[in-house]
Amino acid sequence: MIRTRFCDVFDVEYPIVQGGMQWVGRAELVAAVANAGGLGFLTALTQPTPEDLSREIARCRELTDRPFGVNLTILPSINPPPYAEYRDAVIDSGVRIVETAGFNPAEHLAAFRAGGVKVLHKCTSVRHAVKAQQLGVDGISIDGFECAGHPGEDDIPGLVLIPAAAEKITIPMVASGGFADARGLVAALALGADGINMGTRFLATVEAPVHQNVKQRLVEASERDTDLIFRSLRNTARVARNSVSQEVVSVLRAGGDFDSVRELVAGMRGRKVFEVGDLELGIWTAGMVQGLIHDIPTVAELIGRIVTDAAELIGGRLASVIR
Repeated sequence: MIRTRFCDVFDVEYPIVQGGMQWVGRAELVAAVANAGGLGFLTALTQPTPEDLSREIARCRELTDRPFGVNLTILPSINPPPYAEYRDAVIDSGVRIVETAGFNPAEHLAAFRAGGVKVLHKCTSVRHAVKAQQLGVDGISIDGFECAGHPGEDDIPGLVLIPAAAEKITIPMVASGGFADARGLVAALALGADGINMGTRFLATVEAPVHQNVKQRLVEASERDTDLIFRSLRNTARVARNSVSQEVVSVLRAGGDFDSVRELVAGMRGRKVFEVGDLELGIWTAGMVQGLIHDIPTVAELIGRIVTDAAELIGGRLASVIR
């Protein structure tokens, strides 16, 4: 049994988190994670409206009686989604765990506290983790440079970022970016984290609601098959390498601005990749950890072997080096 204070605070069996993923964090995947003893997050903005989110929460409850959460990623934009309405949908639906990410969650924390909701905030730097802790969140997810999606602009990999954060964070903290198996869990614990958050690894599971071609590409890809886009715009994102990502990198490297790649990076194109399986239709996110993905198990198989293998690794190989 692998159990940490993260499990106690967030009321889950194992310290393994399936983070919110746009177009992917849906009921079938989240419920599978919950039923296997982990903590899964529905992705609020995958749902077109707050009312749709409420229905998706209800659908998830039909599939599991265990705790699960909702991811609310807050990003500055000219026409932002109705974040407060999504927040209220979470509270009114009785969900008791939220993963916040992106912008500072301060304006939503009072409402979450009043609703009895625990907040796990995802950050990409120690300074932002410390600030979130000061604001009163219940846990931190610290995201290293290896991750899919937005790794921040500091380029600090997990091997340094996790222990640096652990020196200053006193609340439960999970390590994110680059985790796929028991070795990663044990390493994260050794570095000072209380568990792991996985996105790309959960994308390559039977229950992930994406096309089989996407899952198979993750199995076939190496750790070198990602691209960093938007570097010149100071909004870096790590995505799976394909013809579209290569074109985006080329255009921006030549001095192009966001408008020159807007159509290439449209979210609807990335969504189509997941739906129809044409891997060249648009941009889709994947982490360097794809180089450690070699199969497409069920969620229960994945979590079960991570927990079992981690216990064996701690009690076997690591214990054997102590003289």
